[in-house]
Amino acid sequence: MKRRNFVRLASAAGITAAAFPFFQCKSKPADQGKKAPTAFALAEMTVAQMQEQMTKGTLSSHSITKHYLDQIASLDQNGPKINAVIEINPDALAIADAMDAERKNGKVRGPMHGIPVLIKDNIDTKDKMQTTAGSIALAGNIASLDAFVVKKMREAGAVILGKTNLSEWANFRSTRSASGWSSRGGQTKNPYILDRSPCGSSSGSGAAVAANLCAVAVGTETNGSIACPAAMNGVVGIKPTVGLVSRSGIIPISATQDTAGPLGRTVADAAALLSAMVGADADDPAKTAIAYENFTDFTASLDANGLNGKRIGIEKDFLKQHEDVDALLKKALDQMKQKGAVIVEVDYMKTQKTDGAESILLQYEFKDGLNKYLSKSNAKVKSLEALIAFNKANAAKAMPYFQQELFEISQAKGDLESKEYKDALTKILNVRNALNALFESEKLDALCGPATGPAWCNDLVNGDFWTGYGGYGPAAISGFPSVTVPMGAVDELPIGISFLGKAFGEADLIRIAFAYEQASKNRKAPRFIETVKA
Repeated sequence: MKRRNFVRLASAAGITAAAFPFFQCKSKPADQGKKAPTAFALAEMTVAQMQEQMTKGTLSSHSITKHYLDQIASLDQNGPKINAVIEINPDALAIADAMDAERKNGKVRGPMHGIPVLIKDNIDTKDKMQTTAGSIALAGNIASLDAFVVKKMREAGAVILGKTNLSEWANFRSTRSASGWSSRGGQTKNPYILDRSPCGSSSGSGAAVAANLCAVAVGTETNGSIACPAAMNGVVGIKPTVGLVSRSGIIPISATQDTAGPLGRTVADAAALLSAMVGADADDPAKTAIAYENFTDFTASLDANGLNGKRIGIEKDFLKQHEDVDALLKKALDQMKQKGAVIVEVDYMKTQKTDGAESILLQYEFKDGLNKYLSKSNAKVKSLEALIAFNKANAAKAMPYFQQELFEISQAKGDLESKEYKDALTKILNVRNALNALFESEKLDALCGPATGPAWCNDLVNGDFWTGYGGYGPAAISGFPSVTVPMGAVDELPIGISFLGKAFGEADLIRIAFAYEQASKNRKAPRFIETVKA
């Protein structure tokens, strides 16, 4: 989860354009990039290209998986030390071998058959890997069952390569936490500028995809934790409608807002993985009455002309913040117009203003959901209360930089029958109504805006420095989908644009995002530069 200002205990002052953190993070001179020790055979290769090579026999799932394992050893554990992968699946090559055997016998399960996937370390896997949310308090927690979404990916033939680091507890422990840091995994780095934030909380997933440590990855989002790392790591992230992808077996924050979603280097790759993640799960209360069988192939929406005739809403205030980001946004809008889109200025960010209701909602739902998860898990701590006590008893290792005030506030809340919670939920549901009304009144196909400003410096003392954009916010609060795509870069720091759509409108949103991606071609591989300024 991205800890926006509404989660803070005290209100923060408004952020002006002059406050954007372009200053040097480190005093060491910036060389012109730390490249991979050796050329990487799969660099920027797409899922479709891997499938083509496996069909021809020039690559196999085993060789692809081995390439990525070597790349993780080269870039993640040595070299620039991105620190995006928290644990390797010791059975990855065996799974790849099984997928190769099926292919040899004429069975190909689909676009993800034999493709290595990294998943965030808050998602259960029934294997030799732990599920810890990055916390030493959950060390040794090996799940008895796969999360439903992992089960779906295995059925699709994906190779679970390992787990990614994250902002501990998905950035819901402290108001002063630093994105990409966990007590178990340490600090994940941004592969573009190593001393800059990878953003949270799916920071490891975003950085791993950007650095070519996997084909695609899975993250989770409550508010921005797919969109923000996608934007700051120069990749594509899809945050599905809540209820499209199961949350069973995922360490929760909010039953109202949580979802898992894919990250990839292209819209096509992310769409292929999303297709393998969707399914009706009777154990997820967000399961809806939609026909899930109609959501099985999002690659069918990859239309380069997908912007033609579309009405795209743009937040008026987004064109008045930072001159370099403004220039990228204006270029993006011009490219969309050239592809036949109609741009409509609207005021959509106001829909996410809930007068503190979202913060209250998350606190209640976090306590309720985490207690249910822990009580059934194989973790040693079985409740939020026990987790708080563990962290206090092990503060030197568990809380060396920031505390757990969000845990403590949540623990003090009552149950989901509380009037305070029900009032907050009503306000959150009103966001959906406001967005639907805006889509209808302006006849919009999507909304869009910069996902974030440029990445700030990693700072374990003061925590994150949120930069006043967050164009995905209303979709996150409402539970609607968003797709974040590279929009360009400022001083080699990637900037992403987020497209927001209607509930279960993923296919239309992917069509729009793909058309913009093909018109703009903004994705550039990282150069592992030490710092942005000399």
